[in-house]
Amino acid sequence: MKKTIYIRASLMAMLLIFGFAANAQQGPKAFGRPLKQAPNPKNGLIRCVSTEYEAYLQENDPGRQSRGQFEEWMADKIQAVKAQRMASPEGTTAIITIPVVVHVIHNGDAVGSGENIADAQVLSQITVLNQDYRRMAGTPGFNSNAVGADVEIEFCLAKIDPEGNATTGIDRVNLGVASWNSENSIESTLKPSTIWDPTQYFNIWVCSFGGNMTGILGYAQFPNAQQVPGVGNNNGGADTDGVVIGYRYFGSRNIYPQGNYQFPYDKGRTTTHEIGHALGLFHTDGDNATCTTNTSDSAKDYCPDTPVIYELNYECETIDSCPGSPGNDMIENYMDYTPDGCMNIFTQNQKTRIVAVMQYGARRASLKTSTVCQVTSGRDDFELLNGFNVYPNPTQGELSIASDNGNLPDSFTIYNSLGQTMASVKVSGTSNLNVNTSAYANGLYFIKLDKGSQSKTIKFIKN
Repeated sequence: MKKTIYIRASLMAMLLIFGFAANAQQGPKAFGRPLKQAPNPKNGLIRCVSTEYEAYLQENDPGRQSRGQFEEWMADKIQAVKAQRMASPEGTTAIITIPVVVHVIHNGDAVGSGENIADAQVLSQITVLNQDYRRMAGTPGFNSNAVGADVEIEFCLAKIDPEGNATTGIDRVNLGVASWNSENSIESTLKPSTIWDPTQYFNIWVCSFGGNMTGILGYAQFPNAQQVPGVGNNNGGADTDGVVIGYRYFGSRNIYPQGNYQFPYDKGRTTTHEIGHALGLFHTDGDNATCTTNTSDSAKDYCPDTPVIYELNYECETIDSCPGSPGNDMIENYMDYTPDGCMNIFTQNQKTRIVAVMQYGARRASLKTSTVCQVTSGRDDFELLNGFNVYPNPTQGELSIASDNGNLPDSFTIYNSLGQTMASVKVSGTSNLNVNTSAYANGLYFIKLDKGSQSKTIKFIKN
């Protein structure tokens, strides 16, 4: 442990020396501000600039609440959520489904090339989010930590767009820009020109960063409180609300190996991290290099069940950066800076914060009642796949796709419970509708049927 701390101290000294020598600048910046934490010393990448973005928003929106005002508002809401959880069986809450639109921003590249990532890469990211936020057993999102939480939030790609048309939830937009070279261009052009109603859709933008944004993995817009005393504009930032992710850090190589990724941030945890910010979580070091906390943990991340740490970590190595406080650094926490392969935990206190934001936050609470993941009643023409099913289910060998209206799907894909592709078939006739599953291990599988712009996913079990 002493050796690890010594190396970290030496590294910090080298970074400081470099910072003073680089044209008298104070090191790299984001949104016009010095980074709260230096880039990863091994690869120069900047894990997250959400803290710097929040400072930028507060400076440019006088009506936006301060961190102190937000936490004052949150205190009562957290107590209300704690009471609800205590009153429910085993401390559970109702599962919340968040409807998502993924805006893939490109400059005309073919689908699957460069920043115009494939549908399968997008789907792999949705799979990771559900594994992580549900602490799903048998997946990389599971942990056995005593304070580990199933956040009971699930994510779905929207099926209806803002005009009421059918959609896959993947919005491909050619803005004619190869790389987005400045924060201002993203905030003033990219987001406002493409955003879908943030009260009904959680917006994710995937693009290529360049210029001032080179090396940044992603950032998120923190939630707004509702009805904060003394704050005039509680709904500010409605045309920029969501998260932005560099395309090489979106999705999982484990699930869709053919995608465009950059190691060690190739397993989808950048989006898990940034959505955590969008749902009210701070970095586990509280964005301040100190080991000081009080009983409410107010000098850190407001979550006492995340051990106190001096600063964020870049390695999957056991370390106790604040020996005077109990517990090693929780390098597995999604709100640290460790590589994707380390991460597997949200804590109970973090869950409580997220649930409070989803119940009471501006443009968050309304997502719970959004119906855009459902095809509205009376629009049977949208349900091209409504008559499809699979049999026998459970199956021991051959699985058949059946249609009660004579239609055929255009294609189908089978995934295992980890989200890995087991088969992908383009349908040219009825002979394609039978699948031999005898080589599959016993367990739960999903078959995703596609026709036109619609898709339908059916669960089946292999015995």
